Amino acid sequence: MLFPKSAYKICVCAIFVVLLQSQKFLRIVKSIEKAIQNRTMLLVGDNVMDAIAAKRVIIFGVGGVGSWCAESLVRSGIRRMTIVDSDRVCITNVNRQLMATTKTTGRVKVEALKERLLEINPEAEIDAIQEIFNAETADKFHLDEYDYIIDAIDSLKDKMELIVRATSKSLAGPKFFSSMGAALKMDPTKIQVSEFWKVNGCPLAAALRYKMRHQKRLPGRKFMCVWSPEVLSNLGQAKTCGTSACMCPKAKIGEGRPDLLNHEWCSAKAQINGSLAHITAIYGFTIAGLIIQDIYKNNLNSTDQQ
Repeated sequence: MLFPKSAYKICVCAIFVVLLQSQKFLRIVKSIEKAIQNRTMLLVGDNVMDAIAAKRVIIFGVGGVGSWCAESLVRSGIRRMTIVDSDRVCITNVNRQLMATTKTTGRVKVEALKERLLEINPEAEIDAIQEIFNAETADKFHLDEYDYIIDAIDSLKDKMELIVRATSKSLAGPKFFSSMGAALKMDPTKIQVSEFWKVNGCPLAAALRYKMRHQKRLPGRKFMCVWSPEVLSNLGQAKTCGTSACMCPKAKIGEGRPDLLNHEWCSAKAQINGSLAHITAIYGFTIAGLIIQDIYKNNLNSTDQQ
């Protein structure tokens, strides 16, 4: 059936109007994005700003450290990011994790964080993956596709798996940064950045090195860590919070993958340690800063320096 010429013209005009409006919307979004990065661009210049926007980052673990790291990177201009975590938000996360609030308990962490990051920059490409990173799932993640790999994993064996894979000599492209233990700490002035083998006084780093030597699976290259030698003692007793917002009790319904509905780490830990937002946030911000600084140094040209 042929359309009358008048109807055809109306359709063409309508499509043209839609295209104009969508292009206008894209221009508005682009101008908003440019305005968001105004202060960053003033400091680093256009060349570095473009380089930041072009990088791809993957963060494993978006709890107390990883969530703040993700926020800082997006606010600094990173537009392409993959965030990986298996958990849902528990009420006990609220004291230190960026996306954890009384309104987000029960939400899948990566989805709640993705919403937050897109509120900062709607043009960012955030890939949220609800998954446990371990030896069985590691091959799902194509690490060679990223410029930066960030380890903010709690589990000792899974953390070691990521470190060994991310520092493999066969994986020459991405740069790797790792967070050591952030629990049982109070003093922000004791937080440091060191190469993994030079970290001294961190129980998690010591346990990793022991496990690596015992299994004869050592990192393929050096990498930088954020850590602190401070180790305090828990003064309270570790127990579930006793509210419906706690993820420790087994649930029958909930957001996210059904096979991960009742997955949680607390029951698998020998001890649950106390932690504070200012420490975990500094860890996360420091890793983000190391990445932005690396991009800055590698893309700063003579014109920008003048």
